[in-house]
Order: sequence, then structure tokens, then C-alpha cells
Amino acid sequence: MKRRGTFIAGGLVLGFLSAALVALPAQATTAHTPATVVSKVTGPNSLSATDTQWKVKATDLGILWDNGAGQTLAAFGDTFGTNWTGPGGGTPAGVDGDWRSQVLLRSSDNNLADGMTFDSAATDVPGHAKQLISAKHIDNDEITVIPTAGISVGSRQYLSYMSVRHWGLPGEWTTNYASIAYSDDNGQTWVKDAGPRWDNANGTGNNQFQMQAFVRKDGYVYVYGTPSGRSGSLHLARVPEAQLLSAAAYQYWTGSAWVTGAESSAASVVAAPVSEISVAYNSYTNKYLMMYINGEDLVLRSSATPQGPWSAPSTIVGPSDYPGFYGGFIHPKSSGSELYFVMSQWNPYNTYLMKISLNADATVAKPNLLNDPSFERNTALGGDWQCAGTCGIDNQHWGFSGDKNAWARHNSGWQDVHQSVAVTPNTQYTLSGFVRTSASSYAGFLGARTTSWQVISEATFSSVPGWTRYTVTFNSGANSSVTVYGGIWTDHGDAWLQLDDFSLTRT
Repeated sequence: MKRRGTFIAGGLVLGFLSAALVALPAQATTAHTPATVVSKVTGPNSLSATDTQWKVKATDLGILWDNGAGQTLAAFGDTFGTNWTGPGGGTPAGVDGDWRSQVLLRSSDNNLADGMTFDSAATDVPGHAKQLISAKHIDNDEITVIPTAGISVGSRQYLSYMSVRHWGLPGEWTTNYASIAYSDDNGQTWVKDAGPRWDNANGTGNNQFQMQAFVRKDGYVYVYGTPSGRSGSLHLARVPEAQLLSAAAYQYWTGSAWVTGAESSAASVVAAPVSEISVAYNSYTNKYLMMYINGEDLVLRSSATPQGPWSAPSTIVGPSDYPGFYGGFIHPKSSGSELYFVMSQWNPYNTYLMKISLNADATVAKPNLLNDPSFERNTALGGDWQCAGTCGIDNQHWGFSGDKNAWARHNSGWQDVHQSVAVTPNTQYTLSGFVRTSASSYAGFLGARTTSWQVISEATFSSVPGWTRYTVTFNSGANSSVTVYGGIWTDHGDAWLQLDDFSLTRT
């Protein structure tokens, strides 16, 4: 939730980032990012082309929950339509950005290995995702209304939201209150003011439940909460699932007992800083998993019970590899050892499906072995990534994600970007990367080779006008090191290749 520049919507200067859940500094950490990019979820080049299908060209968050009937519902934050140009949220002064404080898309996609797609949206007219809950759009009153958690009980959908009064300094904002809306028609229409209300004294208070996460287990809905901003600690309540809209039914965890109606006695279950929480029970590990922003990293923790104690935080995404990232909301259809989540990026102000693999004890397994997988850590090739021919790094917001991408271009000969990495002999690996090329490209390759340039396995492509993911699997054989690469032959005249978001993991 860091302001970065001036946010403008339809000519109104707001001075904030949409949802303010955003913009972590790229230089803050050198921690390796074990998570990998699977697909773009929203905006141009997303698998469902949300920009043309429902005028969701730029958005953030992606609060996910199972609707109880086989679909995953996804509530996004401040959203912009056709006139958005980016990077970042908002539109220039005088431009109608088609600003909606929240939208909802529906997915029946159960195979997340190749990305996340959507079937429909909550619309006001065909082809236009509507705003779900009213918002005044008046700064220092109610600038926007942002979804923070969702859950279903029976056929009813519940959506927690915060009424944002003002976006302040980086990592700071004030809220009026948090509450819960409900829908009985699968998210098409919502009743806004029927649930409990956690008042924040018109932005002057420090109520502990302004941003929430839901987990439904054993007849209860567990409600995790943090104050507005990114610097608070985490508190916990629970409520019988049939009484989610009854404030009197909530019980707050004191550290040793559940106490009804005593919100002020709720103890901290995770120390500050905690923000943008997502919690889910995971049947593979038989643990509750918690994902949240901890300072400048996205971290994962686990616990045998909803109230903890929680394991030590493990970094799964860092801002050095994904500058301007925020959020991290667990996908309810994650299965087995694969944990999928939706992450936002300020550039290009859209959302991405990410993945990590887990061991049975909920620690991270099979991390991305590549250094600088998104080409964000350096301004030129020559470190982890090397160049054969004519190539470099773009810093023009052209990448599939983030600020940068690699490129290769010439009018004759072989050009590639490559990295050598240590592997375990006789082990299966999966390599993937995102590619786009000039129309003149005719012979492109993404693959793995030995250090003596013998190809182990590769995918081939010709002209690729939009960012496309290519994947190859291979066995390392007797090799303890392999070189991964993306390259093109340019013997038919000028041609170029762009590369982004590579991963190499054990299969």
C-alpha cells in the first residue's frame, strides 16, 4: 500500500494507488523468489482477455473463494476499462477511466497448471463488469470501497470490504469502517449494509479488523483481521457459519479463550507487520496456511490450529524479482502439493497466477532455481544472464510482468539470452518462460542444453505476436549443470525476441 505517483481517475486527482495494496521497493531484498509465474489473470494478454470480454483492462487484488457450486469467484479491487494506458493505476486527467471500485469474475477452471480462465462476470450490461458495492469516490470521505475477503455458506456469498477514507503515505491509509456484504445470486447483486460493522472512527481509530481473511472450518467461519495500513498485527475472531451477519455472535480470541462480544480483548496472533492476508486450510499438509505481506516480502506460514502458534515466515516472493508486487491470495482449487495464488503487480497494474510447491510439513519444495527469473535485478546482461549475439534488457514497461524483460535482436546469425544453473544428475526438470517476437521471426527456441551446447530439450516457435508461455521438460542425465536459453535465428533479416518470467523447477 505504497503511494507511487499520482493516481487519477476520470480527471479526479486522488494521490493514491488503487487499493493502495501496492508498490514494494525493488531494492529492498536480495532473497531468492521460489514462486513461479503461471499465467496473467487479468488485462491484455490474459488467458480470458478480460480487457475485451468485460472491460477489465487494469485491476488488482483477486480475492478468491469457492462459491460452493464448483466455481471460484474472484473479487478485484479498483478497476479500469478501455482508456487505461498504464503503467500503474488510474488514467490521465480528463480521461474517463471507467473506474469501478470492485468487480467480480467467475471461473470454472480446475486445471491451474496451465493458468486461470474465467467463464463470466457480474455485469451491468453485456460485456461490462459492474461495480459490486457503492462507493462515494470522494477523498477524505470515502474514496473507494475495497474487497478484502470472500466466502460461501450454502448458496450465499459473503464479501468483506473496507471503506477507505484516504490513501496516505507509503504503506499508510485510513478507513471509515469494515463490514460484510452478501449475495444470493452468485455475486450478481450485493446487499451492502446488512452485516456487522467494525467502525474505525472515521479514520481516526485503529480498529483491528479493517482488512480481513476468512476460513470456514468445523461449523465456524474464522475471521482474521488487521488494522488499516501495512504496519499492524493480526487478530482473530470466529462466528458460527449461519450467523456470519450477526455482530453479537462473534467470539474473539484472547490468547487463551474465545470471548463473545469483546473485540477489544482480541490478542495478537501474529506480530506486526501483517497486511493483505490470505488463509486457507490445506488438506495435503493438514495445516492452516497463511500468506501475507511482511515488510517488503510475501511470506508463508503454517499452523495446526486457526489460532496458531504459526511457523516462522518463509519468503515466497520478493520485490527484487517482482517490483511493485502486492497481495497474495490463495486459490481454493489448489490441490496436492501445488499451492496457487493470485498476486498483483503495479506495473502493469494487473494480476498473475503464481505457484509454489509444498513439502508435507508445509515448507517450500521445488523452488525456482533460476536467479533473476524476471530480469528485474539488473540493467544489463552479463551477470546471472548472459548474451550470445546482440541482446540486452528492456526497461520500458514492455515486460510480461514488472518493469523489465530481456531481448535479442539482429539481422543475421544466432542470438540468445541464457543462464547456466546447477542441477542434480538424472533428475526430471520443467523449464518455462514467456516469449513474444517480431512478425519477421521464423525460428525461435526455448530450451535447455549442456554446457557444451548440446540440446537436451527445446520448444520451437516462429512469429509470436503476444506474450506466450512455452514449457519443456527434460532429464538432466549425467549433467550437474545445464544452460537454459531463449533465442532466435535472424538469417532472414532483422528480427527480435523478448523474454520474461523464466522458471526451472524439479518436476
